[in-house]
Amino acid sequence: MKKILALTLALGLSASLLAGCGGSGSSSGSADNAAGSDTEATAEDSAASEQLVMATNATFPPYEFVEGGDYEGIDVEIAGKIAEKIGRELKIEDVEFDTLIGGVQSGKYDMGMAGMTVTEERKQSVNFSDTYATGIQSVIVPDGSSITTVDDISSETKIGVQQGTTGDIYASEDYGDDAVTQYKNGADAVQSLIAGKVDCVIIDNEPAKSFVEANEGLTILDTSYAEEDYAICVSKDNEELLGEINDALGELKSDGTIDSIVEKYISAE
Repeated sequence: MKKILALTLALGLSASLLAGCGGSGSSSGSADNAAGSDTEATAEDSAASEQLVMATNATFPPYEFVEGGDYEGIDVEIAGKIAEKIGRELKIEDVEFDTLIGGVQSGKYDMGMAGMTVTEERKQSVNFSDTYATGIQSVIVPDGSSITTVDDISSETKIGVQQGTTGDIYASEDYGDDAVTQYKNGADAVQSLIAGKVDCVIIDNEPAKSFVEANEGLTILDTSYAEEDYAICVSKDNEELLGEINDALGELKSDGTIDSIVEKYISAE
């Protein structure tokens, strides 16, 4: 027992001497582990900060749509150019349109870009960039419809819209909620029009042209329902990013990049 006790004391003394000379061996190991964790966390934070996360609703050609498994469209290409200008990698999140502003507001996404019109109601939740495109709200009707102009639409008309869009907002304000049927996307609204469940669909002119081209028996009224400016929404807490986006948009407008992208998808005729 004495030998064991003596050996134990000797080992303890040696450990103490080593600790005194070289610092705490066990704590240095913990520090290494902590440093490793910190490094991993920093790397993750760095990777996140190098991304520009754009929320969109990719059912809105020619502004955003999916083709061959890839995101395509005017907004997608402009966003890519903005990301290049500010030195980030673009990441796209495809979400329901009516959840987009809330996601940007909460910081889940850096920006929202989905053929989005600036409205006073939306400005209460998010900030908007400078305008980058002009949109027209059009009315799709079946061939031979009694609705021949916008003036023929009334509170008795069954109107189909994509939920959360300005077509939804304007139609509800103009004709009342009872006249408006909301759909998750424009394609669903158009299918209901074909099935006779609604009398017309109010939607952006460019998607309207795509839907009419893809479905026989539909036409777009000659008179537009509304005209509006498209912009990018950003959290009110991210003024720095808003400034970077506006600077990038200014350069892309000046050098003709935005016009070139728009002309690629929309005929000048």
